[in-house]
Amino acid sequence: MSPAAIPSDVELVAAARANIARAYSPYSKFKTGAVVVTDEGALVDGTIVENVSLGLAMCAERVALFNAVTAGARPSALVLAAPDTAGSVTWPCGACLQVALELGGPDLAVVVGDAHDGPAHRAVVADLLPRGPRVER
Repeated sequence: MSPAAIPSDVELVAAARANIARAYSPYSKFKTGAVVVTDEGALVDGTIVENVSLGLAMCAERVALFNAVTAGARPSALVLAAPDTAGSVTWPCGACLQVALELGGPDLAVVVGDAHDGPAHRAVVADLLPRGPRVER
């Protein structure tokens, strides 16, 4: 993929926002969408899927990561669009970061934006999960 074809962070968050329309969150009403950018530049979708038994719910980020693995791809970025939390942009939870660490490594880019509009923010998994275990892949 040529560098000109790589979407900007703002475009990636817009792609994640588009997945919010398919969110299934009747309990929390916290609608989120995600995309994973694969090592080949493809975008793999994910959306939150809740269940009345909270432990059976799945965050949009993990859905996108698992969809990428199912497609035989390796993640190069994880993108989340979500409502703000306590007045700040929402970052992936610890469970999603742990999965991202395992599947993409500590240098996996994480890009987030709010559910409606606004800027994109970028970090890497190691910054968000600084004491996370290092995995051999």
